[in-house]
Amino acid sequence: MKTTVRSPGSATVINAISMGCGSAFGIKLYVTAEIELKGSKSSGIICKADRDVDTTLMELCVKKVFQRFEGLKEVKELDFETEVTVKTSSTLPAASGLSSSSATSNAVVMATTQALIDEYQLSIDEIGINNFDIVNMAVDASLDAGVTITGAFDDASASFFGGLTITDNNKREILQRHVMEEQNILVYMPNRMSPTANSDVGRMKLLAPYVKIAFMEAMKGNIYHALTLNGILYCSALGFNPDIALDALDAGAIAAGLSGTGPSFVAVADNKNVDSVEDVWKSYPGRVIRTEIDNDGTMVICSG
Repeated sequence: MKTTVRSPGSATVINAISMGCGSAFGIKLYVTAEIELKGSKSSGIICKADRDVDTTLMELCVKKVFQRFEGLKEVKELDFETEVTVKTSSTLPAASGLSSSSATSNAVVMATTQALIDEYQLSIDEIGINNFDIVNMAVDASLDAGVTITGAFDDASASFFGGLTITDNNKREILQRHVMEEQNILVYMPNRMSPTANSDVGRMKLLAPYVKIAFMEAMKGNIYHALTLNGILYCSALGFNPDIALDALDAGAIAAGLSGTGPSFVAVADNKNVDSVEDVWKSYPGRVIRTEIDNDGTMVICSG
C-alpha cells in the first residue's frame, strides 16, 4: 500500500529569526513524499531521496507520527514493527531559503499519517489528529534534525495550508491566514547553498526593532512592502547583495527580497513586467525560476 503527498515550498515575507514572528506564502515548487508500509517485521524505516541530502529529517518525521499513534489508547493494539519505505522527490532547491525542509517534513508526516489511517482503517475521530497536529509534528521533527533555528512555524504553516500565513513562531500560533491573489513569482537562485542552521543568529537578532516595522506592515495587509523591507534588512545582516532586489524593483517588480536566510531572492511581478524582471536577474550568475503562488497547500495525491 502506497501513499503519496505533495507539499509546496514557501517564500518569505518576514523572516522570524530576529523577533520570533514571521510570515510566508506558498509557491508552486514541491516536495513529493511516497510512503509504503511493507507489512512485514523487518528492517524498520528506509529513506531515499532523489538528490544527495541527509535523510535524517525524513526518518524523524516517520518516528514522530508512530509515537503519536502509539500514544492513542484507541490504537494501542497496532503493530508498529512494520517496515516503512520513504521516498522523496523535489522541484525545490535544497538549502535555498524556500522552505525545502518544511515542505519535506510536512509531506512525510502527512503521508505517514494517511498511510497508517488507511492501513488500519481508522477514522480521523479515532486518531484525534488534526491539521495543526500534523504541522506541529513536522516542526518538532525539523527542530530535532537541526535544520531550523526557530522551528520555522511560519514556513511550515504556509507550506501546509497554502496562501499567506502570519505567525507567532514562539507560540506556534497563526495570527492571520489569507488566500493570496494570483501573481507571477520569480526566484533568483545563485550558485550556492545557505543552510539556515549555519546562519549568524546574533546579527539577525540585531535587526529585531526594524524587522518589527516590516512585520507590522504585513499585519496591516501591506504584504509586498513588508517583503521588500524584510529582504533588504536581512541582506545587510547576512552579507547578501541588496542590489539583486533593487534591480528587480527597478525593472518593475511589485516586491523583491531575500527569502529566508538566502541565498534565493523572490520577486513578485505582474504580467506587464515579469519578463523585464527575469531578464535583469538573468544577468547575475545562477538561474531564475518562474513559478506561481500556491493557495492549496499540502495534499494527498494518492492513497491506498
